[in-house]
Amino acid sequence: MARVVQFSAPRRAEVVDFAPPPLPPGHVRVRTAYSGISAGTELTAYRGTNPYLTRTWDPDARIFRDSEAGVAFPVVGWGYSESGEITEVASDVTDLAVGDQVWGIWGHRSEAVLPAEKLAGHQLPSGVSLAAAAFTRVGAIAYNAILAARLNLGDLVAIFGQGVIGLLATRLATLSGAQVLTVDGIESRRAESQKFGALASFAPGTAAEQIRSFGAAGGGADTAIELSGVYPALHEAIRSVGVGGRVVASGFYQGDGNGLRLGEEFHHNRIELISSQIGGVPPELAGRWSVDRLQRTFLGLVGSGAVDPEPLISHRVAVEDAADAYTLLDTRPADALQVLLEF
Repeated sequence: MARVVQFSAPRRAEVVDFAPPPLPPGHVRVRTAYSGISAGTELTAYRGTNPYLTRTWDPDARIFRDSEAGVAFPVVGWGYSESGEITEVASDVTDLAVGDQVWGIWGHRSEAVLPAEKLAGHQLPSGVSLAAAAFTRVGAIAYNAILAARLNLGDLVAIFGQGVIGLLATRLATLSGAQVLTVDGIESRRAESQKFGALASFAPGTAAEQIRSFGAAGGGADTAIELSGVYPALHEAIRSVGVGGRVVASGFYQGDGNGLRLGEEFHHNRIELISSQIGGVPPELAGRWSVDRLQRTFLGLVGSGAVDPEPLISHRVAVEDAADAYTLLDTRPADALQVLLEF
């Protein structure tokens, strides 16, 4: 039997068995090595606050409707950053082979049967380990925020939230030639951000004022990227940028916007507030960039040594202990960064 992680109810994760499906034409079977737990979006499903669990998404109108939830517990196989090895290939598949190490999205399951085109070109580049490959999707999320920020050489950017994605964004912004300041409530993450290239890192509270003092003539940051998904942090990001500054809201915000006061700096400083979400690249770049290019480019940076995500792995947890991993991330976030499930 194969195994998969499911959320049986809010804050209840279990590992259940399932029968491996047969291999149809045009498909491959992949055995999972690692699957990364998202401490942001995924925890909203674990906690039951994800809007898909409270409302219904209308894909045609592209709005959430206040009606019966579109997704109900149990939620099976969440997870979107996996790596593994191909163990079986349909006879009509020619561009993938048994033994290929690949990355992709197939959820927290020990094996998956996927259309071959979903893994085409997803073989690991030279120098990339299976553990590092499990960062591909979260790295692309960070990269997408950097593209949305439109950073220029020498820009001052403030990055709020120094979890896994925030730290990767700090590194990518540094590689882009920006001067990076970071904000996080956890001291160890502030220290880590300076290893990833931040000039300085601040605790919440007076962070906006301190960031503004770094700007030209005290004018604030050119751009801010908010990755914590917390409304007060988004408000402080707005406060940190100068007149006409850009704020990229890349966190997954839940519920009502408590702490977000749009009548203050947002209004008076004419701030540009945009969303970054991994479902697509910034619209102005859609002719040249795609989510797949984001992922491949990030993995190329890992292969070249420009980005090293492996120091962000705080825990490698056997899938049988997945429930403990979710409890850790939910109740003691300061004690963990990237948790990888091992299969």
